[in-house]
Amino acid sequence: MRLADGVAALRTDLPASATTEVAVPLEAGDDQGTGIARYSSVRLVRERLTAELADADGPFVVVGGDCSVSTAGLETALQRHPGAAVVWFDAHPDLNSPATSPSGAFAAMVLRAAIDDGAVDAGRVVLAGARSWDDGERAFADESGLRSLAVDELDDPAALVEAVAATGADAVYVHVDLDVLDPADLDGLLDPEPFGMRPAALVGAIRALRTRFPLAGATLAAYAPGAPDTEQAADDAATILRVISALR
Repeated sequence: MRLADGVAALRTDLPASATTEVAVPLEAGDDQGTGIARYSSVRLVRERLTAELADADGPFVVVGGDCSVSTAGLETALQRHPGAAVVWFDAHPDLNSPATSPSGAFAAMVLRAAIDDGAVDAGRVVLAGARSWDDGERAFADESGLRSLAVDELDDPAALVEAVAATGADAVYVHVDLDVLDPADLDGLLDPEPFGMRPAALVGAIRALRTRFPLAGATLAAYAPGAPDTEQAADDAATILRVISALR
């Protein structure tokens, strides 16, 4: 419900004529034997979002929910731009599988699923700001040779741009889980991790990417305010809108 509150709070600041809402089922759903918690609901949202994105004209930005909303965005964008790289701004690498996940939450498996399903090659993925790893995620990253830039490396936007250029990409998909930011700078984080990026560094990195590469699509996920109608929530919204503006 905090995620629902977050997207509702942001909705009023998004351009009405360019924004489409996708309904999310209220029921929890079940795993249907997949090892993925609430799999039936995750699949339904994926199907609904994929249908909406099929009509998107040009690059799009998916806003709201947890990181699982990136599944439909990634698949759609990479079908249109098969040479695109993926930049994954996230405190967590989201590289678990049903076999390695401690929680069974698909939000922690999204990037791994995209790689395993062939939507994107691991060699065209750059993790940005990840600082909380599960053992299975670390093992997969090491085996696949996936590139990861630490928070301090992202102070220079050129480092990220060059890492993406080294993949040979001709476009970029940008995923932003807001917990890539430091909790001192954004209050409404679903799963905060200390020592994150500063907002100015995140905005600067996105702008540098967009200057160098066409945008194939983007996701902004996991805004979860504790109380939407507070002064802190207003400060959060200002920060998030700067990020969305950089993406658009």
